[in-house]
Amino acid sequence: MCAHITYGLVAVLLGVFVLTTTDAQTKSQSKQKKTTQLKAAEKARADSIAAVVRADSILRVEQAKALDDSIKRADSLAAIKRIELRKLTNEAFGVGEQLVFSVNYGFITAGEAMMAIPGYDSVAGRNCYRIEFTVTSLPSFSWIYKVEDRYLTFIDVEAIVPWKFEQHIREGTYKRDFIAEFDQINHVARTTEGDYPIPEYVHDIMSAFYYARTLDFSGMKAGDGITMHNFYKDTSHELRVKFLGRQELNIEAGTFRTIVVEPLVKEGGLFKSEGRIVIWLSDDERKIPVRVNTKVLIGSIDVELKSYSGIVGPLPARIK
Repeated sequence: MCAHITYGLVAVLLGVFVLTTTDAQTKSQSKQKKTTQLKAAEKARADSIAAVVRADSILRVEQAKALDDSIKRADSLAAIKRIELRKLTNEAFGVGEQLVFSVNYGFITAGEAMMAIPGYDSVAGRNCYRIEFTVTSLPSFSWIYKVEDRYLTFIDVEAIVPWKFEQHIREGTYKRDFIAEFDQINHVARTTEGDYPIPEYVHDIMSAFYYARTLDFSGMKAGDGITMHNFYKDTSHELRVKFLGRQELNIEAGTFRTIVVEPLVKEGGLFKSEGRIVIWLSDDERKIPVRVNTKVLIGSIDVELKSYSGIVGPLPARIK
């Protein structure tokens, strides 16, 4: 019996010891766990603070760079505004003008073209005319050769020079997209194909045409001409517009007295030319294009004025 009591006491004591030991171990492990958790929390907090500091540092650098870029852009625009460009008198065209043409290939009416000045845009801090030119083949001709060409130029209202030019050509399987920004202050053309030096008051082919409309041809005789610079692709070309004479012309839009001119550089033109381009302009201050004839690889293209609207003044050259 004593032995049983002894065994019982031993068992109880062992049980207490085990419980005590286990409890101590549990407490120790719990303490270690809490310590580990505290250390992990402290590390996470430190990492979080470090990440915030890094992010703040990066943000400050980016903000400083953005501010610096903004200041540079502002300085550049301010410089453009400070520098005096030429100021030309323009009584030839203005916002709202729209000219619609039929495009004839031989005896076939192949398409329609439109030149329009829908409004103003600000480019490089300068007030500009936004001028659009589109050529679209008619459905009856598109199955032979589909054309969807679009040109844009942004011409300085005062200086009549371009600040930006876009060309988007879709002709058959041929596709081309070209954009040029003209820095008329630093004389650089920044294009989708590279940066190139340009002369003073350089033109794209569209702005050259509108600039020519502002000129006075009244005192010219056959063979006289004017010269300007035309940029296309990666090169500036000398563009001479030769005065050929005067002619009365009867077309769909009416009968006009016209002056006849010939641009002597074909590269970068509104049509792919293999020969002469001859242009008939109304013989008055508006000088709207009445007809264009150009030789192409096979045959010729005639573009004739169908209708017009939004002209800035009267057309005394229209006889009837």
